Amino acid sequence: MSFVTEDPDAFTAAVPDGGVLLGLDPGTRTIGVAFCDGGWRFASAGATLRRSKFSADAAALARLAAERGVVGVVCGLPRNMDGTEGPRAQSVRAFARNLAATLALPVLLWDERWSTVSAERALISQDWSRAKRAERIDAHAAAIILQAAIDRLARV
Repeated sequence: MSFVTEDPDAFTAAVPDGGVLLGLDPGTRTIGVAFCDGGWRFASAGATLRRSKFSADAAALARLAAERGVVGVVCGLPRNMDGTEGPRAQSVRAFARNLAATLALPVLLWDERWSTVSAERALISQDWSRAKRAERIDAHAAAIILQAAIDRLARV
């Protein structure tokens, strides 16, 4: 069943037996990727993909999803600090709708405010160089988004 929702309960109903989830932090130039275990306990950073045309991005994500047996997608939704949505949020909503249809998987949109800041702080605390942080920040932000979502989903 493919659909896009912001409702964790509706998403959980679509994947009642759990399973591996794909976490995404879609930016304008890159897409951060993360995965969680089938029991929704922990999220791990994956790759950072360079954005190109949607068809190429979707094909790369479909390959990753197939390799891991993904049952659903959690996609970061970039809201403004006051909760409103701007052009980036509209772009992510369109990306999520197209991805849900292409992958035939449910997509949960998750508020991603502070995810990149949290990822940056975590990498700095681990003494990562500026260059290494730049390469991995989006994947770590995707893991933070996914972890926040599975923490909530596991309570349903």
